[in-house]
Parts: sequence; structure tokens; C-alpha cells
Amino acid sequence: MTVQQAGIDGEALEVWIDQDLCTGDGICAQYAPEVFELDIDGLAYVKGPDEELLQASGATTPVPLPLLTDVVDSVRECPGECIHVRRIADGVEVYGPDVE
Repeated sequence: MTVQQAGIDGEALEVWIDQDLCTGDGICAQYAPEVFELDIDGLAYVKGPDEELLQASGATTPVPLPLLTDVVDSVRECPGECIHVRRIADGVEVYGPDVE
């Protein structure tokens, strides 16, 4: 069984965190603990579908459809403006600080 991916007009989305800008407030982990987690270094990271913390720079994880609202709320409330959501197909950011 695969989890349906979130998307705008049905397009799959992925999320990543720029740890260089992360302030470690943990707001993202409060909104979407299934997707975000604070590590021992005090910074937030995305989690893979298997709940594993993805610590590689620029690591992405798919956005599950049921969690899209929580992930978008995390983007909007993040004081570090470090959470980015983009379309997997073309890499265009749809939520985050780089959206025009």
C-alpha cells in the first residue's frame, strides 16, 4: 500500500529544510511530527517514509496528502523561513521563502 502523495492539481510534492537557516524552534515538528523532527544538534530535519531522520544536506521527503495542510502551516509559521515544498516533477517551489 502506498501513501497518496500531496500535490497541486494532483502533482507530487516533496519538502526539504535548509539547516543553515533553521532556528531550531521546533514549530515544524509540532505541526507535522510525521514529517519533521529536531535532532540532537537542535536543528530540524525531514523524516523519510520509514520514520528515519534524513540528515544529508538538501535531503527531501515526499509530502503525504493527509499532511499537506500541516506541512504548509509549518512553512508559513517557521521563523527561520527554511522549509521548502516543491513539485517533484520540475523542482518548482510551491510553498516556502523562494515562492514569488
